[in-house]
Amino acid sequence: MNQVTEYMDYRAYMRDFYEERKRSSVFSWREFAKLVGFSSSGYLKLVCDGKTRLSRVGAAKVAAAMDLMGFHNDFFLLLVEFCDAINEDARMDALTRLQNLAKENNVRVMGAEAFDYYKSWVNPVVRELAPLMPGAKPSEIAKMCVPEVTAGEVRNALTLMEKAGILQKEEAGSFRQTDKGISGDPLTVSVAMRTLQKQMAELAIDAANLFPGTERHVSGLTFGADDETFAKLVTELENFRKRIISIISGVKDYNRVYRLNLQFFPLSQKKENPDET
Repeated sequence: MNQVTEYMDYRAYMRDFYEERKRSSVFSWREFAKLVGFSSSGYLKLVCDGKTRLSRVGAAKVAAAMDLMGFHNDFFLLLVEFCDAINEDARMDALTRLQNLAKENNVRVMGAEAFDYYKSWVNPVVRELAPLMPGAKPSEIAKMCVPEVTAGEVRNALTLMEKAGILQKEEAGSFRQTDKGISGDPLTVSVAMRTLQKQMAELAIDAANLFPGTERHVSGLTFGADDETFAKLVTELENFRKRIISIISGVKDYNRVYRLNLQFFPLSQKKENPDET
């Protein structure tokens, strides 16, 4: 079976371990639980089915039962932390430590390019600016960003995107965008994407002071709605986003990089029985 470092879901690794042992010998969930030291014969199946989770002590016992040692043991334990994190901050912390552990052992985390790309607002901005400024130095691209970033951040962004294949370097140091997208493990990408969305929301606040009203558009509504209306509005926003994509896909010679945020969120708790007084 594959190495544990090729997984971003500890449950998938456990299930593959179980299936591998089952193919080569008489092995059941009861036997797996007994090997780990659990009294409940069906507990590990519930874990693999996503119906319960492993404690820290339980994770260590499972890792030992699967003969994971050293770096691979540590990797599995961090995978458990990552997958079972109670909130996004904890998940981001576990993923960052997972990446650091992998780098220390010269291992690439699956889908790391996607995580690295989406965790910083600098990357998508540089992706748009680099083709706009043929032959520009990283320091020149950095000065065009708002807020201004360092040449090192731009250099790292260019290296990341060239390695991921979404920017292609041409003669004289110019870059062009390719048609290749960037993808990775959905849970991993979602963690980085939330970080990016928070950064972009903060930049939107700063834009109110940095740019005159003629160079930005900010508007909003505060209103009451039921679940059905909420669902309809989400559909409208998705359709609007698709129309925006169709418009910008026809732009050939652009002169500036923009960000459009679509934000629709609650400002109150839900009243469960609106008809009751």
